[in-house]
Amino acid sequence: MRHRISELDKRLFARVAARRSRPGDVVLPRLSRAANNGRLWMATAAGMAALGGHRSGRAALRGLGAMAIASFTVNTLVKAGVRRQRPTIDEVPLGRRLSRQPRTWSFPSGHAASAAAFATGVALESPRHAAAVAPLAAAVGFSRVHVGVHYPGDVVAGWLLG
Repeated sequence: MRHRISELDKRLFARVAARRSRPGDVVLPRLSRAANNGRLWMATAAGMAALGGHRSGRAALRGLGAMAIASFTVNTLVKAGVRRQRPTIDEVPLGRRLSRQPRTWSFPSGHAASAAAFATGVALESPRHAAAVAPLAAAVGFSRVHVGVHYPGDVVAGWLLG
């Protein structure tokens, strides 16, 4: 069963790598980099707190708290236990690869976990804000496959853990 899932993951990764999308090739690497170290979510939270009311600030704090817990859990505990190698980047066009490749394990995606956790934390406090944040969280996850640093299964697992 595990072998079948791994093979499906590799086939899906190859399909994403083979697809050409000019807008995606420009936007998704930038989005992926923006989410490094939670920067995208910290900036989003700052904007929510500055521009919104009391409830927006609470939603931002809850999102950041959830993100911190998910990030620690995934990046410190889960990745070390699973130790899955990252995909071979050779299939990914040069223009969409990240200039600095991650050196950590692949499974699960910490970016996807942080994104999902932030969106979930925000949603628990403010469903209205979550409607804006959730698509961004989904895009961050997809961006990680698009730039070649994760298999789709890594991202799905990250979303579920987040």
